Amino acid sequence: MGDILIVDDEKDIRELISEILIDEGYSTRLAGNSEECLGKVSEVLPSLLILDIWLKDSKMDGIDILKKVKIEFPHVPVVIISGHGNIQIAVSAIKQGAYDFIEKPFNIEQLLVVVRRAMETSTLRRENEELKSKDKISLELVGESLIFRNFISNLDKVSKANSRVFLTGAPGSGKETAARYIHENSKQFKGNFVSLNCSTVNHEDLEKIIFGFENTNGLKTLGALEKANGGTIFLDEVSELPMEIQGKLLKVIVENSISRVGSNKKIQVNLRFISATSLNLSEKIRNKNFREDLFHRLNVVPITIPNLNDRTDDIPILAKFFANKLSSNNGLINREFTDEALTLLKGMNWPGNIRQLKNTIERALILGDHSEKITGDELIISESKTEEFDEKAYLITSEFASLSLREAREIFERDYLKVQINRFGGNISKTAEFVEMERSALHRKLKSLGISSAQKFN
Repeated sequence: MGDILIVDDEKDIRELISEILIDEGYSTRLAGNSEECLGKVSEVLPSLLILDIWLKDSKMDGIDILKKVKIEFPHVPVVIISGHGNIQIAVSAIKQGAYDFIEKPFNIEQLLVVVRRAMETSTLRRENEELKSKDKISLELVGESLIFRNFISNLDKVSKANSRVFLTGAPGSGKETAARYIHENSKQFKGNFVSLNCSTVNHEDLEKIIFGFENTNGLKTLGALEKANGGTIFLDEVSELPMEIQGKLLKVIVENSISRVGSNKKIQVNLRFISATSLNLSEKIRNKNFREDLFHRLNVVPITIPNLNDRTDDIPILAKFFANKLSSNNGLINREFTDEALTLLKGMNWPGNIRQLKNTIERALILGDHSEKITGDELIISESKTEEFDEKAYLITSEFASLSLREAREIFERDYLKVQINRFGGNISKTAEFVEMERSALHRKLKSLGISSAQKFN
């Protein structure tokens, strides 16, 4: 956020306001019509917009500009001024999101009071949002394991630099959360963090969404790169970008400028790139589906996000964190976990990573017995309804039905005992108690089935 943008079709008026504000220590820019105004807003986002309602020979009046600015940049305060003001116009402007309304000819002291209040409100709002955002991001990165602490240490190191970062991690591992953490702890934290998932947007629309566009009437729509100017652009699943857009993105990185679709005008940008993928890009590069030169530009500092299965010691901490957060957000009773439930969570397979764990906890909170602690049985019932857990479900297929009873029993016993060992974290005594076998008998059974109690089964 920068200076104060003054928009008035009367040159004398806008220059007078500018001189008054410069004398008070503010920096200003001037525009005489809607096109100049929106162009300057797009170039550098102002801290405050002072906007005349009636703009002679302009494609848009002040109210139309106000509406557009509040849609694209809702946190920029707008003060409306007009020599034709009346109560209806003032009320309309305030309803559309204007911070205040001043009627010309205005009193200088009144102008300065309104500007000062608007700037203070803007600063406080922005600082409050930054603090909330930092707290939110830091809280979402939860864990105490060595692998997690090393991961956070790497994020802290790269946050202090301005290098491009390439995050690799499985679906649900928290790539966007990591990217936000880097942004919020970087020098660009006062700028926007703009996130774009390249795999969820139609290829036909992707270029306009990334670069923005201008129509024949000169109306402009900002793209993700312009919105992130002065901040950070996060390109999730960057591996899904079409080759044509990859080339244009490479040009942006090299030249630090963009051109909107429908325009040849170059707009300088200063932003940090954080990219991410859940794929190994080597194969795409070999098959000429991803530009190697773009990859090397993006992959200055590579960071791998650990899978949840690789840091199971963090699962109880994460489970309690999600239970507290979800119950608070959804108006549910915050329930604790039984020791058995936490042990079970540590032993389960988590191909969907943090997202899958969060969903499991949420279902248990909603569907479970709200008067008791969350039990292992509730978690099994909850998770068995998901596709991820369905891999081990028993179906009487024609192939299984063709086995002898002895062969079928052996397969069932092997998989059943693997699940129970996982459930109790490899504790043979607890497993034996649950399956109602003597400990020594269970050891013999495991040996006959070729199962090691120290092994973790997915």
